[in-house]
Amino acid sequence: MKGQGKKRQGMKRRVTMRSLREIAAATGARLIGDSDVEISGVASIESAVGGDLVFVEDEKHLAPALHSRASAVIAGAFAAGGSPKKPLLVADHPKLAFARAARLLRARDLDRHGSPHPSAVIHSSAALGSGVLVEERAVVGEGAEIGANTRIGAGSVIGPGAKIGRECELYPNVTIYPETELGDRVIVHAGAVLGSDGFGYVRDRATGHYEKFPQVGRLVIEDDVEIGANATIDRGALDETRIRRGAKIDNLVHIGHNCQIGEDVVIAAQTGLSGSITIENGVVLGGQVGIGEHARVCEGVMLGGQGGVLPNKVLRGKGQAFWGTPAQPLRQYLKQLATLARLVKKD
Repeated sequence: MKGQGKKRQGMKRRVTMRSLREIAAATGARLIGDSDVEISGVASIESAVGGDLVFVEDEKHLAPALHSRASAVIAGAFAAGGSPKKPLLVADHPKLAFARAARLLRARDLDRHGSPHPSAVIHSSAALGSGVLVEERAVVGEGAEIGANTRIGAGSVIGPGAKIGRECELYPNVTIYPETELGDRVIVHAGAVLGSDGFGYVRDRATGHYEKFPQVGRLVIEDDVEIGANATIDRGALDETRIRRGAKIDNLVHIGHNCQIGEDVVIAAQTGLSGSITIENGVVLGGQVGIGEHARVCEGVMLGGQGGVLPNKVLRGKGQAFWGTPAQPLRQYLKQLATLARLVKKD
């Protein structure tokens, strides 16, 4: 068990100590207990050690949390009564407060900032803000601009004329094509490719051969977007592809040219979007969803895993869940499944 504890500690992110008073102020939680207790990390109830913060969303898990090795607990209003065995942060939304506390605790590796690795290749015309870190074998092209306190991971390539905002985090082997623009606080995980050519061709009827349609637009990614590992997002053909503020894109997602992705959209892994699709604000797309060209998914729609939307179709219904291929309201989809089951049973 001792060896397991050491291994778990070694896997923790580098963090900075924060008092519970600071965490309460940052998360808007009500503090019960010693405000001077210092927190250095976050953990699950099972793996917590001294200095960790844990959270519970329902009362049945409160006792295990209070008896864990964690130094403090974030919980809902159900925890406010009695005399807790350790300090409590009481929040309306414990999981959200926990996430905000974790963000507060994360510390940048400041001792490496401002010193590009000797193996990095940075064009003389590139503009790097204060505190920018460029890691091993990364390349920053001609005229590129990188905002303050951004990290460019090992082996990444930032193309000529690309613009990356402040406090961005690019993990190893990310490729940013020329003229692509990223806002502030964008996170891009390893292997992602942003701004590549779209899949656009014109067929010569006489010969049957395909010729490439111009892919001369650009890709714009707004603030606070997160893009998963090995995701690919194409530039616009003649205009632009745009990913709006706060969108969260999972691993292995492909977004085609000219797509417009709204604010706070969530797209799960292995989803594929054809060209010129509009996904409006607040949409949730499950894993392995496929959407045809020129389709529109309207605000607040939820499309379940492996759902499919045919080209040029529109899904409407804020807060409504759709499922199946072609996608239809969940209740209708379930009725159809039940009817098919009865027909099979009769046979």
